[in-house]
Amino acid sequence: MAARPSPGYSEVFIPRAGLTTDRLVAAAADLADEAGYENVTLSAMARRFGVKDASLYAHVRGLRDLRTRMALLAGGEMIDRIAAAVDGRSGRDALAAFAGAYREYALTRPGRYAATQLPLDQALVTDSPALRRTAEITYGMLRSYGLEEPDLTDAVRLLRSTLHGYCALESAGAFGDPRDLGASWDRAVEALHVALVNWPREQRR
Repeated sequence: MAARPSPGYSEVFIPRAGLTTDRLVAAAADLADEAGYENVTLSAMARRFGVKDASLYAHVRGLRDLRTRMALLAGGEMIDRIAAAVDGRSGRDALAAFAGAYREYALTRPGRYAATQLPLDQALVTDSPALRRTAEITYGMLRSYGLEEPDLTDAVRLLRSTLHGYCALESAGAFGDPRDLGASWDRAVEALHVALVNWPREQRR
């Protein structure tokens, strides 16, 4: 059964003329932000464009393909913002800028951000300029802390876990204490910086 739109959601119909894959994916990303990622279905998109479900198969292979394209779109948007934020920075300043741009995107583009968490085939990741750029910028920032493999990949995983976990909980309203969320975020980023500076290097044999 297709997911129901969230309360307060009103469908926006887009003229079918000129329907392209890019327009379909962009509209799906907008719908995800408006109504929730889980409400992006082929039926919902067909209603949005005023066409039959089958018409969409001329542009995407199915829901998985549509959501994969959304993930690539959102990933490209997100890394563009992060890249602009960290440009010319290193160390603590780069980390704070990276984290700030990450959080801003996650909170202001919730449906798009949810799409970026979709597990993707590694071959697709390798072929995507946006995702390769994400890896380059993330690993490059962390190399400024003097990290090398395998510590570098471990640090990337810690960074992603911390930023995603905080944003997911904040978006869900899971932090009940009156302590300012921005202040706690800043402390979390500072704690990450301290952890990276004092990273426990794996003993190499």
